Amino acid sequence: MNSGVICGRHFATGEPVEIRWEHGLIQSVTSAKPSVAADVWIAPALLDLQINGYGGIDFQQDNLSADDLLTAVHHLNAAGCTRFLLTLITDDWTRLISRLRHLCQLRDATPALRHAIAGWHVEGPFLSAEPGFCGAHDPALMMDPTPAHLRELRDATGNDPLLITLAPERRNALDAIEQAVGLGIKVSLGHTNASAEILAEAVRRGATAFTHLGNAIPRDLDRHDNILWRVFEAPGLVASLIPDTIHVSPALFRLVHRVLEYDSIYYTTDAMSAAGMEPGRYPLGKLTLEVGPDQIVRQPGRPNFAGSALRPIEGVFRAATMLGCSWQKVWPRLSEIPAKLMELPAGLRVGAPADLCLMQIAEGNELKELRVIVNGEERK
Repeated sequence: MNSGVICGRHFATGEPVEIRWEHGLIQSVTSAKPSVAADVWIAPALLDLQINGYGGIDFQQDNLSADDLLTAVHHLNAAGCTRFLLTLITDDWTRLISRLRHLCQLRDATPALRHAIAGWHVEGPFLSAEPGFCGAHDPALMMDPTPAHLRELRDATGNDPLLITLAPERRNALDAIEQAVGLGIKVSLGHTNASAEILAEAVRRGATAFTHLGNAIPRDLDRHDNILWRVFEAPGLVASLIPDTIHVSPALFRLVHRVLEYDSIYYTTDAMSAAGMEPGRYPLGKLTLEVGPDQIVRQPGRPNFAGSALRPIEGVFRAATMLGCSWQKVWPRLSEIPAKLMELPAGLRVGAPADLCLMQIAEGNELKELRVIVNGEERK
């Protein structure tokens, strides 16, 4: 069980390699003959740190079942993503914590979910309530973080990897960042209009990331001083981008890559229940959202976005197209870089999970075939 071997071209070097695994972990990566599976590329499977739902399943609902979560996992696997942070967004605090505890229990009781759900991301309710900056989150439910909130989050998730997104300008938020880091919680800034000084202080207190840069901001910004410019000048943050060509325009997408260092950018789909599904109406918590053929997720009758319907594998190739580069160059930004941020094992290296994407790719970054190995076993 969970043992095997595969040959193909290493995604980063292009060299033919043989990868062996046992018990779901990579045991060796060695050179192979050039003639062996020369048309198959091998890359580490994708890891997404912000999945709000997928495959018709909305994680913001109460009383989800293990089968519901397994349905989402099945659709994510088909899109090259084998591990993710299950993300809960702003809600009444008591309800949010109850939902989180329920999901943790489902995960712990189901081996396939223990592998797929690598941890948790709680985005809110410690966010800015300002118009534009609150995004699709309900500003009436926003609140200031307290030590008790952080202890509840840590108690609910045990020793699991945990990421929280907060706005550092909220009262007590800077102290909360320190407290969270002391509890082993990773802190990402987002849905914020914090000043440059507050951003810098948040980094000094232990914040390490910024959530979906270019989103959760008003449509009109001060050209001299706005949250984009401030983040660009805040060293020490790893920013996520949604590479769907919709949430961040291709021009801004390219500019962000010119300004920030390679290891300071990772990708997320910010997927909601419509991802991997046909156009239609889908839930996100209390909201009913509309997804058109263009894959844009909106509240009916409103222009602002609310999550995405992007499939992870599509995100890699759209990013490469926007940047005019090879898919190999951007692949780590939806696999190894987010794994490093969350201190999760990943990559084509000994000891990493045998979670692999096996691909046939034509010229021009065109994906022809995708096979996915999860925990050492191929998904059908």
